[in-house]
Amino acid sequence: MSQMHSIAVLMMVLMAVSAFPDGGPVDACVKPKPNQPYHGQTKPQPASTNPYAIRASTDRYRPGTQVTVRVEGASNFQGFFIQARDAQTNEWIGSFSKTANTKAHGECSAVTHSDPRDKKLATLVWNAPNNKQGSVYFTGTVLKDYGTYWVDVVSQVARK
Repeated sequence: MSQMHSIAVLMMVLMAVSAFPDGGPVDACVKPKPNQPYHGQTKPQPASTNPYAIRASTDRYRPGTQVTVRVEGASNFQGFFIQARDAQTNEWIGSFSKTANTKAHGECSAVTHSDPRDKKLATLVWNAPNNKQGSVYFTGTVLKDYGTYWVDVVSQVARK
């Protein structure tokens, strides 16, 4: 292998390892497959093998209320991209507050990780719109690492 070819391969590996270490971009909301990362040739893992959950404190909201959303699992994860959707219309709704190690995308009611460190839990805060009430659910992707991720994870209401 030539030195130039070796350098090119090394650069591609470094780019793959470090892609989006500060969270998913806002265009993840509107891609042909929303909330699904583009990580080269990798494919999502089967839903039946998903070790992670999105748990919401409630699925009902009134104007100005907040819902606590937790991303958690049996093993550590490096990232997530979660979006809030109205249960009746499936439209993006509300906004996420900035919490530790997160980045909110107000354009599409989404929140993502802001660092690539391993996490056991992510606690998020969603803000309901001020002019509406109804039901909300949270959906998105949880990434164990760059090449291992689950898409279309849908929230459950946490047991009290």
